Amino acid sequence: MKKQRKKNVREVAMDLLDAIEKNQSYSNLLLNHAINQNHLEQKDIGLLTELVYGTLQRKMTLDYYLQPYIKKPNKVESWVKQLLRITVYQMVHLNKIPDHAALNEAVEIAKNKGHKGIASFVNGILRNVQRTGIRQVEEIKDPIQRISIATSHPEWLVARWVDQFGLEATEEMCKLNLQAPTQTARVNSTKATTEEVITLLEEEGYAVKRSEWVSEAIHALRGNLAKSTAFKNGLITIQDESSMLACLALNPQKNERILDACAAPGGKTSHIAEAMSGSGEVIAIDLHEHKVKLIAQTADRLGLENIGTLALDSRQVQDHFPQESFDRILLDAPCSGLGVMRRKPDMKYTKKEDDLSRLQSIQLDLLNAITPLLKKGGMLVYSTCTVDESENHQVISRFLSDHKEFVGDSTLKARLPQALQTFVDDFEIQVLPQYIGSDGFYIACLRKKV
Repeated sequence: MKKQRKKNVREVAMDLLDAIEKNQSYSNLLLNHAINQNHLEQKDIGLLTELVYGTLQRKMTLDYYLQPYIKKPNKVESWVKQLLRITVYQMVHLNKIPDHAALNEAVEIAKNKGHKGIASFVNGILRNVQRTGIRQVEEIKDPIQRISIATSHPEWLVARWVDQFGLEATEEMCKLNLQAPTQTARVNSTKATTEEVITLLEEEGYAVKRSEWVSEAIHALRGNLAKSTAFKNGLITIQDESSMLACLALNPQKNERILDACAAPGGKTSHIAEAMSGSGEVIAIDLHEHKVKLIAQTADRLGLENIGTLALDSRQVQDHFPQESFDRILLDAPCSGLGVMRRKPDMKYTKKEDDLSRLQSIQLDLLNAITPLLKKGGMLVYSTCTVDESENHQVISRFLSDHKEFVGDSTLKARLPQALQTFVDDFEIQVLPQYIGSDGFYIACLRKKV
């Protein structure tokens, strides 16, 4: 029986990637669990995060590099594939780690977890990669296949996006999806100004800068803002800039009654409540009780008393609220999340094309359920964190054709940051990640006829 030993960072990363692939688990949850369980030092946490996310982001490219050296890939154990991917990732992308160090470490892990035969197999493949080098992705003639392999996006998804956005925009988006996102925070305008919060964060040792696009947004250049005193004291909320656009589009006014129909984790809810200067009422609904508790906790931390919460399937809202009882409604609909791939790289390999059409029917059901609650002349904002037309433009087109009492609100453009106004198409905007370096996001702004 082998003696229990402490695993090093690369072995922890290998086990994590194996678990993510086998169980289709969320990488961020498993990574946080592994950090806590293995009591890693700060420098090791950085390396573990880099190895897990970097290898996940580029999995298809790494397999393309390894393919010529593995004669029978189906017979290679899953953990061995992960070990080879991690090592090639280090050899190609991490200049601070010498090839021989990464290679020797991999052989040791193979010896400890497997046996001499596996160690010899791993050593042979990695020596070949080191000696011969990696093959060039540019050799792939078909442009869709080349983008797919170069950026590790499934071919069906690349083909779909090329059809919707063109080759150039698709390639740019896929390349950006390989980069780690910048953390952004939204200043709680009921408690402080953006300048005051920046000063406080800098005094605490954080490197931050004001957003060029959203006045209440701050970019973190160094440090995790969720650990800051400003966060603890309710001065900021962690939220992506594209997500902040939903509140700008909704344009809440003081003393209004507003419904946030799929509200968890509450970033948009609290933004709306802040925009009303703590007046009026925002009712935040979500299906899951534990998520509703998170919204209430966020409201409490931010000192917002104009937020009410309810655990409910939003398709049943008509049983709980009278018709025409809300001035404005935000539906941030459940979606494929294809706009947030930088944060959830494992998503690329688990989503299937028919998932998108299933989601469309849910999105339409939600719209049909909530709209009778909106007052005449009221505003409805539909948003998603995806970039796919089937969940965005097509949903709204179908909704408008079935609901003649609604029209597109062309004043949307004036409410959005100038850098994005050029991308507004009448009452809709599809934000691609490359526009302002944010998540991919869609907004449609509709008004109920008087």
